[in-house]
Amino acid sequence: MTDRRKIIDGKALSEKIRGALKVKASAYESANKRKAGLAVILVGEDPASQIYVRNKIKACEEVGIRSFAHYLPKEAKKEDIIGLVETLNADKSVDGLLVQLPLPDKNDENEILKHVSPLKDVDGFHAVNAGNLLLGNACLAACTPSGVIELIKSTGAEISGKHAVVIGRSNIVGKPVAMLLLQENATVTICHSKTENLKEITKTADILVAAVGKKEFVTADMVKDGAIVIDVGMNRDDGKLYGDVKFDEVSEKASFITPVPGGVGPMTITMLLSNTIKAAERGSN
Repeated sequence: MTDRRKIIDGKALSEKIRGALKVKASAYESANKRKAGLAVILVGEDPASQIYVRNKIKACEEVGIRSFAHYLPKEAKKEDIIGLVETLNADKSVDGLLVQLPLPDKNDENEILKHVSPLKDVDGFHAVNAGNLLLGNACLAACTPSGVIELIKSTGAEISGKHAVVIGRSNIVGKPVAMLLLQENATVTICHSKTENLKEITKTADILVAAVGKKEFVTADMVKDGAIVIDVGMNRDDGKLYGDVKFDEVSEKASFITPVPGGVGPMTITMLLSNTIKAAERGSN
């Protein structure tokens, strides 16, 4: 049976961080005579996206951020979505702005996202923010990767000097989490579908981040004894949620491990709230 002390409780950490954000949000409101504001654009009626948006609105209310939800039909033209983005870019009551993905026409995503002001890009997806992250400059970093770093730090383990292996090279998780680990002075290896001798590489990791999008892809024979294992996976099968890591067997080897659900998931929205307050404090308008 897994030692509960090994499990990194993302829900508990998220609640702790939200408590601190509530104080920041209140201080911002007192100083500026208005609440920090987050606008969300949802195009279409994807059930999962609707749940995500509702959760984001609820989380905003919890910490004292004003939320603005804009719903467009799935038939909305690219020009109409961009027009709404530009309107919200100019709205001084909006500090953070995100377009909920996926869009009905995924071909439009990059074109639409590049119109979001980098100062309000609380998802951290804009090329300006991604570029500043690469350069080590101040920026709004992607939320899930930021949450991963907070989860690792919560263990009390040292990141500096350790070998971190990231499985996955997506622009949303793999690449930005690798950059954030570099900023913490880890030695970072990125693995992907074309990596040869994957198991030999992952077994050298002091910190292993699985963001590959395949159910229970990481098995115990891929993990070094005492490694910190962060599971970013959210894979649905037969109505159940599975991570990228085979939790039961890997948890026997790891010093710390995140569960699915209850690990990385709660941290993503929390870091979105953090980015919104950061954008407001920096002056996004």
